Amino acid sequence: MSSASTARTAPPAWEFTPGRPALATIGGLTAMAEAEPWLISVRAELEAALREYGAVLLRGLPLAGVDDFAAVRDVLLPQPTPYREKATPRSDFGNGVYSSTDLPPSQPIRMHNENSYTLTFPGLLMFACLVAPSEGGATPVADCREVLRLLPDSLVERMRTTGWLLRRSYSDNISTHWTTAFATEDRSEVERYCAENLVSHQWQGDGNLRTSQLRPGIVRHPATGEEVWFNHLAFWNEWSLDEELREALIDEFGWEGLPFNTSFGDGEPLTKDELDLIQDAYDRATVRAPWQVGDLLLVDNVLTAHGRDPFRGDRRIVVAMGNPVEITDCDPGVHPAP
Repeated sequence: MSSASTARTAPPAWEFTPGRPALATIGGLTAMAEAEPWLISVRAELEAALREYGAVLLRGLPLAGVDDFAAVRDVLLPQPTPYREKATPRSDFGNGVYSSTDLPPSQPIRMHNENSYTLTFPGLLMFACLVAPSEGGATPVADCREVLRLLPDSLVERMRTTGWLLRRSYSDNISTHWTTAFATEDRSEVERYCAENLVSHQWQGDGNLRTSQLRPGIVRHPATGEEVWFNHLAFWNEWSLDEELREALIDEFGWEGLPFNTSFGDGEPLTKDELDLIQDAYDRATVRAPWQVGDLLLVDNVLTAHGRDPFRGDRRIVVAMGNPVEITDCDPGVHPAP
């Protein structure tokens, strides 16, 4: 049997290296015409691996460009999930393919579960490397089951009973404008979205927008029933900002004018020490692998948080999101509210 035939029929064999995600190296696939039927044949194995490991890396697929990635997306993500309440700039490469983020290369992105603040969010994320950076730039992942186990009981119980609050200030100056975040220039459309998605909103005198929403911070995976730490509490908290930047923003715009801020669901602020405890749990649960061209990283967005390391050189990581999940299907202990 040829290597190509073997690759088309053999399920992935997972390799485990400390500090790195589960890896399967695929051989014998030289064109997408071979890769697509192989992916279809092993889809059940990939889903099982994701439920067990939270994230898996496939290496050796013939992914050379945007159209190749779109073909893989159509196989593995038949139900797309839109990026709602946008927060970071992304480039559109065509064919429904976008960059993971266009934030400056020197800026790390903290661990988070994509769209954890929305009522419907992607269950599966798919990243692929079209151009690998010369230094850094990994997409680290952290098992949120392990994050939950590593956090102090008192902090976990507080989140379990109160949830978390997100406050956003949309403007031209220091954050995403509301027309970009909600993909409309019609205020009534924004108001309709907020009403339907349990988001409190307030228009400012200068035409800008402020919103807030209460969300559960601990949920259960809809398929496995496992509890996970699932939120943006640390990601968008004021203590995550550089200290000088934080003080400058508060001096200029006031605490309520920060582009993002979070607290526990009862309104009590997160302390710097508590943020450090959460960050330490993420750090201890995080694994990463340097990108190679053609790599495909699959991430269960409920079981696993992801981020981005700073980098140098060109980096072209594309992303797709799909398999939508409703927060109500995750047994939330705290019900979403405006």
